Amino acid sequence: MFMFKEKENPLSYQEIYPCPVCRCGRLSNIALMDAFGCDVCRHIFTIHPEKQLLKMADREPSITWRWNGQSWQGEHIGNLELSWFYWLAALAIIIFPPTLIGLSAFLFPPVSGSVWAWFPIMWTVIAFLSHLFLVLWLIAEAYQFPVFLYLRTRWQQLRS
Repeated sequence: MFMFKEKENPLSYQEIYPCPVCRCGRLSNIALMDAFGCDVCRHIFTIHPEKQLLKMADREPSITWRWNGQSWQGEHIGNLELSWFYWLAALAIIIFPPTLIGLSAFLFPPVSGSVWAWFPIMWTVIAFLSHLFLVLWLIAEAYQFPVFLYLRTRWQQLRS
């Protein structure tokens, strides 16, 4: 296993740190570069030792973390601030399109007993689930929660 730095030691290129993105990898210095790389998720990071900051170099807007000596503390993601407007827009994206589809199916119902009578209801459910997935995916991207890496790690833990 690797050693984490003590609180009084500053952030440096010679140490190994836990990865703040995948939370299961290790960050180590990439040879001949002033950058770090994770051995699991393969992201590239740059550090600012005087400010104790780690910045993701392969993402725009970049994500920044501050080293407190034991773990990484998340900083703001660029200029991203999820205010009430974004949450209201997300709710509208989830609710409005399926409501329009369901309302049109209610106002203009299919012929009862026909082969495709189930289709408007199924289309409404599919529209709701797909818009919900879209919003959840955008939230996971904004907060950089590695969903697929987490599921793969949990699957490997369950298998062994």
